Amino acid sequence: MVKGVGIDIIEVKRIKKIIEKYGDRFFNRILTESEIKYCKSFSKPDLHFAGRFASKEAYSKSIGTGISKDFRWKDIEILNDRRGKPYINHTVESDYTKYKFDVSISHTDEYACAVVICEELKPE
Repeated sequence: MVKGVGIDIIEVKRIKKIIEKYGDRFFNRILTESEIKYCKSFSKPDLHFAGRFASKEAYSKSIGTGISKDFRWKDIEILNDRRGKPYINHTVESDYTKYKFDVSISHTDEYACAVVICEELKPE
């Protein structure tokens, strides 16, 4: 059963400006070391930083809290499986670890967007 759906879109140029102004300081606040390493491995890291940012915003919307005391940026990380499919890894135990999450990320040179679906796990 679907508990929530979140979507977010961000202009890549907004992320570029943040990178120019704050450098790694901004991303160290919202992304894990693994996420930063992944994004920096690309020739256009700003596209992937924007995708991770949008994913975390979409996650916060799917659980209905937004970014708040109930959900902080580093409570999750967006990783990729061996085929490149993104998935959500909970870095802290919370009420939300009992749900299943699916994430999809897309980007162009101008925009990055993400959708997150939160589902109840079926009882065994």
